[in-house]
Amino acid sequence: MIYQGFAYIYDQLMKDAPYDQWAELILEVFSKYHPDTKNVLDIGCGTGEIAVRLAKKQFNVTGVDLSEDMLTVAQAKAEKNKVNMLFLQQDMRELTGFIERSDAITICCDSLNYLRTISDVQSTFEAVYNQLNDNGLFIFDVHSLYKIHNVFADATFADQDDDISFIWSSYLGEEEHSIEHDLSFFVKQGEFYERYDELHYQRTFDIEQYKQLLQSASFEIVKICSDFQLHEDPTPTTERIFFIARKK
Repeated sequence: MIYQGFAYIYDQLMKDAPYDQWAELILEVFSKYHPDTKNVLDIGCGTGEIAVRLAKKQFNVTGVDLSEDMLTVAQAKAEKNKVNMLFLQQDMRELTGFIERSDAITICCDSLNYLRTISDVQSTFEAVYNQLNDNGLFIFDVHSLYKIHNVFADATFADQDDDISFIWSSYLGEEEHSIEHDLSFFVKQGEFYERYDELHYQRTFDIEQYKQLLQSASFEIVKICSDFQLHEDPTPTTERIFFIARKK
């Protein structure tokens, strides 16, 4: 999904997203499994919320996203927070042109779920592997099957305030374990509201499939955990699954 005008209202819509929890979990993983981490590549960085948080902790962070508009917002955010960062427009399946490899690579906020096929996921894992230093960490999160089928499927979410309102309807897609999000946003512009419409497609796979894909890309699986809790294993009702893998 390539965000366009939507990128400039994204932060308003996601103001309640638990970005601090993502950053805290990543820092905990670094401390436990790779305390010498310095260079971090944040793939699918969006408007830079997590990347900027990591940069403020003195990591050398590069942000990658497919959307030029998202990266424009992220660059402005980095400048506002007085952190020096590099942002690159690239497809996560085809990472190229990096001068140095990274000590850690992250794909946060279920960005990986925007890939439609197992082949796309495999290509991404291989691209990530090639950009990591030896023993480097790969951290990503995905929606669980439970969340796709029991939280999103046939659900409608809505919110309204003075400046921006939205209606978000989700329904199962044609492919196994896929979901389509039909979103309409209404943004106040003077006396009137401007409407934005977006259709987002996401797909997930079961834990065993992700494990097999990681192992096929020559990763060692370090930890699989649940809902921002490093020491909690996934349960049948886990909504967000985190994977931590290491380049052998």
